[in-house]
Amino acid sequence: MTAIVHHNAPPPHSLKEDFRLLQRAVTEAGKLALGYFRQELSVTHKLDGSEVSEADLAVDAALNRNLIGERPDYGWLSEESEDNPERLERRFVWMVDPIDGTNAFLRHIPEWTISAGLVQEGKPVLGIVYNPATEEFFHAIRGEGAYLNGKPIKVSDRSELEGALFIASGGLFKKRIWAEPWPGVQSRWVNSVAYRLALVAAGRADATLSLSAKSEWDLAAGVLIVEEAGGVVTDHHGHSLRFNMPLPRFPSLVAAPPELHEKLIARTSPIDL
Repeated sequence: MTAIVHHNAPPPHSLKEDFRLLQRAVTEAGKLALGYFRQELSVTHKLDGSEVSEADLAVDAALNRNLIGERPDYGWLSEESEDNPERLERRFVWMVDPIDGTNAFLRHIPEWTISAGLVQEGKPVLGIVYNPATEEFFHAIRGEGAYLNGKPIKVSDRSELEGALFIASGGLFKKRIWAEPWPGVQSRWVNSVAYRLALVAAGRADATLSLSAKSEWDLAAGVLIVEEAGGVVTDHHGHSLRFNMPLPRFPSLVAAPPELHEKLIARTSPIDL
């Protein structure tokens, strides 16, 4: 089954109008989330063992109310909402992770974000990654560049692996899966994958690499921000990421400046997960 799109239908709203709506919704959601941060919260576990708190659900409900409330003809895909296959027939789909980095959020670590994007016919066209705890607001509109708190950002100019800073698990580079040892690379960990992408887009790290599966709501906003900042984002085989698929999952993630990305794919593409 493939997504059904309506190529001949005119856009119901301009991207600028949709961005202003998204900006308002995410800003309001950030205030809501910040009110729960560093508080004692009710927490349950999903079937996969991951945690979900009352804050995740409250932020999800607020975003849905503000976004779908204003754009009822758009689809919706969120980590904290039951997936509705009707989104596959929608030309525009909101993709949301209400609190990306719940683990950090619940442990009072300011490495969580609200990640929200708009996908048009399989491609992200709007993206916001907002960390209310650090007051970092990353955004991109397709074709208009990437920004942090209103100022343009771009990926690093790193082209060599030696000395590169990765946002990734340090143990990843020591696994026996690699055909040859990695050169001297540095690594740091950030819990929110959307935040990892945003930090790469801002040049605060050279790349992020993960060989574990990622959901569309994890990546929709961050992928656009990296691309608009001059970077490249694919899975570990170098395949581009298409969104609003029946199974909204990707096998892996590689995001980096173009030349560095090529070198990473040369190492990662032979790996069979």
